[in-house]
Formats: sequence, structure tokens, C-alpha cells
Amino acid sequence: MAHISVERIEAFEGHDLEALCEAAETAIVDGGGFGWLKPPPRAVLERYWKGVVLIAERTLFVARLDGGVAGSAQLIRPPRNNEAQAFAATMTTHFVAPWARGYGLARLLVQAVEEHARAVGFHVLNLDVRETQSAAIALYETLGFARWGTNPHYAMVDGKIIAGHYYAKVLRTLRRASRRNEEAVRP
Repeated sequence: MAHISVERIEAFEGHDLEALCEAAETAIVDGGGFGWLKPPPRAVLERYWKGVVLIAERTLFVARLDGGVAGSAQLIRPPRNNEAQAFAATMTTHFVAPWARGYGLARLLVQAVEEHARAVGFHVLNLDVRETQSAAIALYETLGFARWGTNPHYAMVDGKIIAGHYYAKVLRTLRRASRRNEEAVRP
């Protein structure tokens, strides 16, 4: 039986950076490359991931299958100068390598990001996804994310414009101001 887990990474140890780059490359080739359409040179990927762990506003989560890195997701906090939106975080770079799909790692990654966001005080978790990522969309909707908008000009893939969807999930009760009164918004 396969051993699966998700953990936060604050620094790369052993072969984790290499394994994360390999997992990202296979996800990119498969069409789920969190913005990249083809794998960049390995040095670019390595710099990207090393930068992620250095940025204070980012928290990196990796999924493991039998100890090896098989996917990732990031929690991004708003910049410190954005007090008006400080209650909401964003999940990005959510992917699982094709060879590791079917074990529930994508779900575990989302749940880990969500739990961490809640634990550090965020009220809302946002994300966006290409309309062509049907498995990811189904997962997000199953986990309670609500689609609030669509950008018909979200991405260009193979010379074609692809729409993208925007999702949010309320993690804690919010107070929303209205013109007439305040009302509670519940998850």
C-alpha cells in the first residue's frame, strides 16, 4: 500500500528540490503547469522553488508518495500594506504529477492549505483555475469552493484563448457591511 502525506517545506533537504522540479516538469508537460506551458530550463525551476521558500508571504506545501515529492500547493498571504484584504489568502501552484494521481494527494494538498490558512487567521481562501482543468474544478467544488466569476480571456494555450474561473471559500464567519445594516456571512 502506498504511503501518502503532505507537509510544509521551509527549506529544501536531500533530493526534495530535484524531486519537486521533476514533478513540476511532468505536470507542465501534462497540461497542469500552474502557468507554464512547457517546462522551463531546470535552473529556472530551481530558482523559482528556492525563491518560494524565501518569500515571507508564501508557504509551500508538498505532497509525498512513498516519501518522494509528487506535487505542491502554496498559500500566498496579501502584502503587508494591503490591510483591506488582509483577511483573505490565495492558493496557487496546486498540482500533482501525473504518475502520482489517484491517491488523493490533490485533495490532501488543498485541505492542508485550507487548514493552515484557517489556523493563521484567514477568513477566506481564493484560487483561480483554467476552465480546461476539469478535475481540479470538480475537486474545488466538492471541497466547498464557490465560483464567483469567470474571465473569458484568462490564458492563451496553443494560440487559443482559454477562460479561467475564480473561486473562494469562506473559512470563518465574516461580517459584511451593507448599506442598510451588517449581516453575517457564514461558510
